[in-house]
Amino acid sequence: MKHPVIIVNFKAYREVEGDRAVRLSRLIQKVSTENGVPMAVCPPHLSLGVVARMLEIPVYAQSVDPLPPGPGTGYVTPSMLHCTDVRGTLVNHSEHRMPREDVGRAVEMCRDVGLDVCVCAEDTAEAASMAEFHPAMIAVEPPGLIGGDVSVTTADPAIVSGTVDAVIAVDPEIAVYCGAGVKTGDDVRTAMDLGAHGVLLASGVVKAKDPEAVLRDLISKI
Repeated sequence: MKHPVIIVNFKAYREVEGDRAVRLSRLIQKVSTENGVPMAVCPPHLSLGVVARMLEIPVYAQSVDPLPPGPGTGYVTPSMLHCTDVRGTLVNHSEHRMPREDVGRAVEMCRDVGLDVCVCAEDTAEAASMAEFHPAMIAVEPPGLIGGDVSVTTADPAIVSGTVDAVIAVDPEIAVYCGAGVKTGDDVRTAMDLGAHGVLLASGVVKAKDPEAVLRDLISKI
């Protein structure tokens, strides 16, 4: 499977509650298929099973708990995700941080059941540290820029290029993404010119008045 170029994290926005998560997922698949640009979606946990069964593009969870099957009320285990047809999961997003040792366990447990993991990091140093766990993907997202109007590719392009170099030095097989403030095709093009495989974004698509127009713009410079 090709790694996606665009990963859309739905977060917990009102715009993706209920059937709206299904509609947005279908729209993203439509744009991906029509243009031949690999994309993936990260719907809320309550929508995972439904969305994963209806889509052909990758569906990732927004988080996972590094626990085996058994007692664990309210947690989501790698085994549970494996049974829902999802392809993988985000781990350690800035809004859902985990202790480093838990990240390592999550990556290992997901790998054991065939799930890809995209580990999120706040800066280059953390990304290099997380690369030691050898996840499929690492996304660097400076917290101060998340949800804002200035892309990390503009605010500090060295974060992107530096993270790519640091991760590749540990494991050249890891796909590197960037996020935080990414909203336009120019942002995506710049990210890829800096060495990133693609981008991880959320509000730029999910909260847009015309998500399809935004999606088409995001891939317009690829």
